Amino acid sequence: MTDRPDLSSLPSYKAPKRSLLSARKLALMASVVAGLGAATYGFSPTHNPADLFTTPAHAQVNNEVKKVQQPVGFADIVERVKPSVISVKVNIREKVAKDDSNNDDSPFQPGSPMERFFRRFGGPDGLPPGLRGGPRGGGVVTGQGSGFFISADGYAVTNNHVVDGADKVEVTTDDGKTFSAKVIGTDPRTDLAVLRLKGTNKEKFTTLDFANSDQLQVGDVVLAIGNPFGVGQTVTHGIISALARTQVGITDYQFFIQTDAAINPGNSGGALVDMTGRLAGINTAIFSRSGGSQGIGFAIPANMVRVVVASAKSGGKAVKRPWLGARLQAVTPEIAETLGLKLPTGALVANVAPNSPAAKAGLKLSDLIVGIDGQSIDDPNAFDYRFATRPLGGNAEIEVQRAGKPVKLTVPLETAPDTNRDEIVLTARSPFQGARVANISPALADELHLDAGAEGVVVTELADDGTAANVGFQKGDIILAVNNEKIVRTSDLDKASKAGSRIWRITLVRGGQQINVTLGG
Repeated sequence: MTDRPDLSSLPSYKAPKRSLLSARKLALMASVVAGLGAATYGFSPTHNPADLFTTPAHAQVNNEVKKVQQPVGFADIVERVKPSVISVKVNIREKVAKDDSNNDDSPFQPGSPMERFFRRFGGPDGLPPGLRGGPRGGGVVTGQGSGFFISADGYAVTNNHVVDGADKVEVTTDDGKTFSAKVIGTDPRTDLAVLRLKGTNKEKFTTLDFANSDQLQVGDVVLAIGNPFGVGQTVTHGIISALARTQVGITDYQFFIQTDAAINPGNSGGALVDMTGRLAGINTAIFSRSGGSQGIGFAIPANMVRVVVASAKSGGKAVKRPWLGARLQAVTPEIAETLGLKLPTGALVANVAPNSPAAKAGLKLSDLIVGIDGQSIDDPNAFDYRFATRPLGGNAEIEVQRAGKPVKLTVPLETAPDTNRDEIVLTARSPFQGARVANISPALADELHLDAGAEGVVVTELADDGTAANVGFQKGDIILAVNNEKIVRTSDLDKASKAGSRIWRITLVRGGQQINVTLGG
């Protein structure tokens, strides 16, 4: 977490429910510890040992005790790892929040059908995202997080929420040197970002090797290293308390390592390392009722970090991952009973897109996915993570239950087509002003969790000060029709938004629900 205002209303952010504090809001992790390990000290007798131990047996026991009672710590590991961990400082210019009591851009009056509709379908508090508070000034706020080097020539990794929206990024190394940094790649779906230091004069930096996070076990000892509260680099230790946490609600790919190593605000993006000094994961969020560490922290597994890093260093604008082309749903106890399952486990196929890898492999509606490449699948989140970390260009073997019988399918690992988006920003005075929209491609449908094979025009982003955000449009809304005119492409919606209508009849899909409204200006 970074020490910044609450930015949870941004469209790209999905605020966790209940008391789960996301990394954006807290900019996490790691409290100061007095020492790096616990030492146990044996007593030194002042008498002659012969006076105390009269037999060889006694002397042998004493020697064994001395062997055990040596100071225990992690100094060697810390000494190797600390130079690779960095502090990340960002400057973010505050955006002016619009006042709904003086919203000259809105074509709708307070209490109008449009206002009532979008308050109903706006957010969890009934207010459109752009009207949920926040700073009204135009000053600069600073925030801090952590990160680590992944290459000797100055590439580093941190959390996306640490640098999201930053106008300036500075990195401070363990030896106190400060460098400007450029964000060269971001992946909001995993909350990861890759930085490249500037002005390094060919300096060589210490890097972290990656562990195979699939080999981690509950009970493994880990160290959390970062910059909590901006006090300077700090090390805490604990164990892995759980693996494959999928119900956290922080990122698209939920498959987190849970640890009790103390992590606090400022440690977002910091390293979680194993006892070999390799990266196990990136500290990202905590579960807390107080805002501080309460022994439940979450880290992104190293295997997912490896995928994002490889894509960013290759120069790609977006992270390339395998595309399945099917929508999966969780197995409820009721579904499990219908399928004759003892436990509600696996990922049920709810939709298959034509000509997708899933279709080519022969995946069918109502197939139950229970494994991939020999690894069991408990729910759709687990499958999404496992599939996303597979290397492109090969195949994955998926195990399914079909009508109670086991079936193995071979799925090609290829990227989703992403052509003809024709992404535009709507600027005309209308309910859509300030919305960025695009034609739905397979890649975009996958990114926004739309039904496989979805078609039409979808909202991809909303300007904070735009009418579309203020009246309550959301990222992922699919616009089907405006004033009885079918919307097939972005050019259709652009034309409709310029019509200057006083009455707007809009048909859209949100969360799989089709909504039809007639609104007067």
